[in-house]
Amino acid sequence: MGIVKISEQMHENLRVASVALSRSINAQAEHWLRIGMLAEANPTLDYNALCQLLMRAAQDGGGRLSEAAMGRQHA
Repeated sequence: MGIVKISEQMHENLRVASVALSRSINAQAEHWLRIGMLAEANPTLDYNALCQLLMRAAQDGGGRLSEAAMGRQHA
């Protein structure tokens, strides 16, 4: 675990979203990071599909994203 420096504006955005979505600030930041990683690896998927990937990962083993979900599919 480490420390990530972010702007004051991003911290405020995290604070507002975390209150609205009943998450801690750290949990909200981690959610946005995971969604961003999935979005970059799967640019054709929308937000709902990305959330489904996260839910499937949670069911399959505690939330670890598979290589396939992270766009590392092999031909």
